[in-house]
Amino acid sequence: MDVRNCKGCGKLFNYIGGPPLCQACRDKLEKKFQEVRDYLWENPKATIAEITTNIEDVSSHQIKQWIREERLQLSSDSPISLYCENCGKKIVTGRYCQDCKNKMAKGLNDEFGLTKHTAAPEKRSFSKENDKMRFFKS
Repeated sequence: MDVRNCKGCGKLFNYIGGPPLCQACRDKLEKKFQEVRDYLWENPKATIAEITTNIEDVSSHQIKQWIREERLQLSSDSPISLYCENCGKKIVTGRYCQDCKNKMAKGLNDEFGLTKHTAAPEKRSFSKENDKMRFFKS
């Protein structure tokens, strides 16, 4: 059993995984996420500063974290600038653009031999005799 102090309220709780928050603080954080998501839905051109002033107890760091975790997605005309950590291309959510994600996935697949190098299946000719269904007796 792993017992830790909650980073939100300081209470002891049984830590299972993820952020070190008790269930009550996780629930509060989820409610704040819902508020931010709804605010962005109604105001797609809002800046992070506007969001933090209009919604209490939400930091700009938390909003950026939700965007990086791909929980929030910005509109294409949003004033919030987010750039790919690899190539610098402007993105709307996550840490990497789709091209960089594809390159990384291809590199991992090549490295671990997960790419499928399948040849065309052999064509076999069947005669009427071989096309019959067979049953095995046990």
